[in-house]
Amino acid sequence: MPHLTNRFFILFGSIAALFALSFPFALLLPLAKALFALAILLVVVELLLLYAQRPKVFCKRTINPVFSLGDPNKVTLSFENAARLHLTFEVYDEIPFQLQKRDLCFSFGLPAGANTTLEYDLMPHNRGVYAFGITNALVNTRLGLVQRRLRLGQPDTADVYPSIIQMKRYELRALRNIAHEVGIKKMRRIGHSYEFEQIKNYVEGDDYRSVNWKASSRHNTLMVNQYEDEKSQQVYCIVDKSRAMKMPFNGLSLMDYAINTSLAISNIILKKQDKAGLFSFSDVMGSTIKADRSASQLQRIMEALYREKERPGESNYELLYQAIRRFISARSLLILFTNFESSYALERVLPTLRRLNTAHLLVVVFFENTEIQTFSRQPLRRSSDIFRQTVSRQFLHEKKEMVTRLRQYGIQSILTRPEDLTLNTINKYLELKSRGLI
Repeated sequence: MPHLTNRFFILFGSIAALFALSFPFALLLPLAKALFALAILLVVVELLLLYAQRPKVFCKRTINPVFSLGDPNKVTLSFENAARLHLTFEVYDEIPFQLQKRDLCFSFGLPAGANTTLEYDLMPHNRGVYAFGITNALVNTRLGLVQRRLRLGQPDTADVYPSIIQMKRYELRALRNIAHEVGIKKMRRIGHSYEFEQIKNYVEGDDYRSVNWKASSRHNTLMVNQYEDEKSQQVYCIVDKSRAMKMPFNGLSLMDYAINTSLAISNIILKKQDKAGLFSFSDVMGSTIKADRSASQLQRIMEALYREKERPGESNYELLYQAIRRFISARSLLILFTNFESSYALERVLPTLRRLNTAHLLVVVFFENTEIQTFSRQPLRRSSDIFRQTVSRQFLHEKKEMVTRLRQYGIQSILTRPEDLTLNTINKYLELKSRGLI
């Protein structure tokens, strides 16, 4: 079934207006009839060009079979016009329904025997399987009066995993110690661990307690012992899957931010020769992966994070404590991703957190409410705004008091914006490692 273009309606609308004008001006009638006959002829010619045989047009979609959650993922469409005439394309690609994007359209012309490539980005906000359909193309000749619909390409699927792009980006920054780039801090070691690495020349800033006097006397210059970070330390990421983590920010839930960060920091943990593990919990226990540094550990963690789903219930911290007590025997670093929207929510679980911190080194990571922060900075226009801003600032102050409350009991904490979660968590891990706490 041919599609009629805007040019078709403009042409025949103009001819209809000319016929209307021929009533008061009879001399216009022959011209209107001639133009009508010519327009019909042009439509017939274009129909014959498009429908006498199927235009030899080919399209191939190229995608990465694994998409990164919350990142732009490139999709490439390659077109080839093997027909013997110039064609104009109006392309609609059938993208996954989860993206709810219906205005993706490309228009371009392609001479006979030519080819071209189109690129666009998709940003998924949910993990899972994303199905692409075919590529629909409406083609017409230079006349541009009617279009023929062509169904090109083949369906494709892509699995949306926790952000691999983010994981690689932060790996490069952290392992190269890029201090001048925004985010990753270059941590100076406080004290040293017990793993000796080498003897080197003293430079300003080295710990004078590490001076090797015997080597200094032999070389007639100050020499110091250099130590390396202890390896094979156990580090567990613990992801809260309860309804407190369903809150959305910039298209992603807090749980998705935590999942992306868990994958990124697990990769860095393994690169630092430590052992990475994973827990997830809500009202029931979820994934449980014992800390290891084998070659396949990162893949196991990524597959487990890919399958995680939010649950509607409240978090059972007592269940988490019992699971950690049974599962982890040696002292480990526990990075708990959760969220507290009130002091009451923290006080309710604080006894369990204190017990966890006694047996292990616990870092509690929870989130600032960026929308309330933005609201609290808006200018005051009405007297009711004073009340609302007072409540919002009290809420923000309560979050900071939670950090103080945790610090009183020796519990490490991170209060962060969702978009800064990965950076702040990696910095905290590097800081604790540089201080020899793990």
